[in-house]
Amino acid sequence: MNQKTPVGFIGPRNAELLEGPALTRARLNRDYLMSLTAENLLRPYLMEAGLWGYSGSVGTTVGEAAIDGPETWHWGWESPTSELRGHILGHWLSAASCLATSDEEVRARANHIVEELVRCQDANGGQWVAGIPREHMSRIVQGKDVWAPQYTVHKILEGLWDMYAVAGSAAALDLLVGFADWFVQWTDPMSRAQLDDVLDVETGGMLEVWANLYGETGESKYAALMSRYDRPRFFDRLLAGEDVLTNRHANTQIPEVLGAARAWEVTGERRWRDIVEAFWVQAVGLRGTYCTGGSTSGEVWQPVQVTQSRLHRVQEHCTVYNMMRLAQILYSWTGEKTYADYWERNLVNGIFGQQNSKTGMVTYFLPLAPGSEKQWGSRTNDFWCCHGTLLQAHSHHATAAVQRDENGLRISQFIPSVTRWDDVAGASVTIRIQQDPLGVVVLGQSVTPRGLNAIQRLVPDLPVERPDQMVFDIEVSPDRTTRFAVRLRIPEWVQTVIRVSCAGEELAYVDDEGWAVVDRVWSAGDVIRVELPTGVRAVPAVDDPGAVSFEDGPYVLAGMTSQRVTVEPAIEGDLSTVLAPDETRTHNWWNAGTYRTTRTPDIRFVPLSDVTDGTYTVYFPIESTAPLV
Repeated sequence: MNQKTPVGFIGPRNAELLEGPALTRARLNRDYLMSLTAENLLRPYLMEAGLWGYSGSVGTTVGEAAIDGPETWHWGWESPTSELRGHILGHWLSAASCLATSDEEVRARANHIVEELVRCQDANGGQWVAGIPREHMSRIVQGKDVWAPQYTVHKILEGLWDMYAVAGSAAALDLLVGFADWFVQWTDPMSRAQLDDVLDVETGGMLEVWANLYGETGESKYAALMSRYDRPRFFDRLLAGEDVLTNRHANTQIPEVLGAARAWEVTGERRWRDIVEAFWVQAVGLRGTYCTGGSTSGEVWQPVQVTQSRLHRVQEHCTVYNMMRLAQILYSWTGEKTYADYWERNLVNGIFGQQNSKTGMVTYFLPLAPGSEKQWGSRTNDFWCCHGTLLQAHSHHATAAVQRDENGLRISQFIPSVTRWDDVAGASVTIRIQQDPLGVVVLGQSVTPRGLNAIQRLVPDLPVERPDQMVFDIEVSPDRTTRFAVRLRIPEWVQTVIRVSCAGEELAYVDDEGWAVVDRVWSAGDVIRVELPTGVRAVPAVDDPGAVSFEDGPYVLAGMTSQRVTVEPAIEGDLSTVLAPDETRTHNWWNAGTYRTTRTPDIRFVPLSDVTDGTYTVYFPIESTAPLV
C-alpha cells in the first residue's frame, strides 16, 4: 500500500471514551471545566461592553457588600488589569464544543455564554466582541508595547468557530462573522510592510480562523484576510530550508503553521502545504526531541540535536498540544505511522504527564533535569495559556482512536473507546476498544468491581507476576457481514512480534510498514485480541549516548531521586537489567511501570506521568558498552 493515503477522522458525536486512562483524565478535566462559572468567564467581555462594573457595594453610597466581590473572581492572566484577559473563555468554548455533543449540562452553559456574547457584541456596536479594548490593536500598529492582543482575541474567535463547527451553534457563527469583518476593515488600509510588522507581534492562530471562514463561506474577503495573515518573513525562510526556529518562541510559530495547514486544505495551494512540511522537518525531523516527545525548552525551540544542556523548563504544555494537533493533521494527509507514534508519545508523557492525576491541574513546563519537581497551577489564580490548552487537550481523546482510509478502518491509538463509522464497505461499523485490567497492566488503574470479584474466585487463573504486555480487545461490529481491512498500528516501542487473535485462534496479518493489516470478512460481534509486548528500554539522548532515559512501553520512567547518578546493569552488557520490577501489585490491580534499580544506588522508578509530588530525575549516565535501543 502507498503510505501517503489520506485518513479520515470522526467527530465527537460518534466517539466516546470507555473506562481507561484517557477517561480518567477526561473526567478530571470535565470537573475543572464546569467549576469555572459563566459569570467569571464572561466578566472581561461584559466589562469591555459596559455591561458589568464593580464598586464594592450594592448601593451608590452605603450599602451591603457585593456578593460577587474580588475574592470570587478569576485572577492571574484573567485579572481585570491583565492584557490577556478573556483568553480562557475561548479555550473553554473550544473544549465545551466537544463535550456538548453528548453532555447536556455543558451544552446548556456553552449556549448561555454564546447568548451573553451576543449581548456584548451588540453593546460594542455589532462587531467587536473581546475581553480587551480595541485600543490594544492600535498599539500594535503604532509600535507601542502591548501583550499579544491578537493571540488573546484568537482564542475567542476559535472558540466561536468550534461552537459552530462542532456543537452546531448558528449564533456562534454569526458572532464570528461580525467580529471577522472588523478585522477585514482594520487590515484593509495596511501595506504589506505594515502587515509584516503587525504580524511580528504574536498572532496565535488567526490565519487558521480566516481559513476556516473562507472554507465555510467561500467569501473573497476571508481569502483576502488569509493573504494578509501570510507570514513571508517566517514562511519564506522556512521554505528556503533555513533554521528560523532555534531560540524563537515556539508557541508563536506553531499556531501560524497550523493556519498554513488549514489554508492548504481550503485552497489546495501547494505553497501552504510545503510550509507545513518544511516546518515539521525543522521542528522534529532535524531537531530531535526529548524522550517525552517535546522539542522546546523555556518556551523556545532548543538548538538542533541539543537536549542535555536544556533540561530545566522543557515542553511548555501549549506547544505539546499544538504539535500534537499538527501531527494529527499530517497523519490525516498521509496516513504515515510516524505521526501517530509521535502523537502517542506526547499524549502519555506530555498531556498526561502535565496534568495532575489527583487534582486535574496543569504544569506549565515538564522539567527533566536532575532533582526536578512539577509546579502545578492553581484553579483560579493563574490562568496561564496552559490552563486553556489543558481544557482542550483532554476533550479530544476519543476521536484519536479509529480512522477510515480507502481500504477500511485503522486503529492508530489504543484508547479504550467506542467509535461509530458509516459507509465502510457498504456497512455501518462500530469499533469498541477495551483493555482487560485483570491480566495486563493499565496505567492509572485502581480498584474496580471486576477486579474485586476476580481476587475472590479461583477461575479463571490470574498471572503470577506482572505481565510484560499491553492487551486490547477490539470488537468489530458491522451492521451487515462485509469485507474490509483493519489496520492496527504496531507502536514504535514494540521490540518483538505482536500477536493478533480472534476467539483464541491466531490471526495471520501482513506487516505493512508498521501496520498489522487484517483483511477479512467481518460479522457483528467479532473480537480481535491484540497483544503488544512491553519491557524496559534504555534510550540514549539525541546529543549524548552516555545519558539514557528508561522507558516501559510508551511510558517514560522517572527515577525518584534528586541526584544524577550513574546506573549499572545487573548483567554486564544488558542495560535492560538496570531495573527490576518493584511494587508490582496493589490489591486487585497491577501497578504500571514501577521498578527499582538492581544495583546501588537504590532508586525507585515510576511512570513520569504518574508523578504528582516529590523530586525526580529522568536522564541517567551509564558506564557500559552495551548496545542502546
